[in-house]
Amino acid sequence: MIWLPVLGLAVGVALGLVTNVAIPVAFTSYLSIAILAALDTVFGGIRASFEKTFDSAVFLTGFFTNALIAALLAYIGNQLGVDLYLAAVVAFGVRLFQNIAAIRRHVFLLMRQRKLERDIAARNVQS
Repeated sequence: MIWLPVLGLAVGVALGLVTNVAIPVAFTSYLSIAILAALDTVFGGIRASFEKTFDSAVFLTGFFTNALIAALLAYIGNQLGVDLYLAAVVAFGVRLFQNIAAIRRHVFLLMRQRKLERDIAARNVQS
């Protein structure tokens, strides 16, 4: 199930590169925090796939809910004159880096395991 978050990320990046959508400057802070929240969900989905706990319903609802709440938090903070978006930046940023670190560990463990299996297979052939 790792393909769903990766596919979504690839489609989103491709659409962003192909289309020429101009975002008004007034909305850039809302969009940036929503993108950060969405990326957190994507990498969380990839991590969950490696841990074999991925649930597509949780992924899809989390993707849209996190992005909307983050943008709403930025909007409310802007209306109040308080930088509330910083709370979302910190929360999603920390989770994003934790997810990336967990994915990196899983990839290295898989690579190490495959190398060990190849070494064992090579020894068995030589025997």
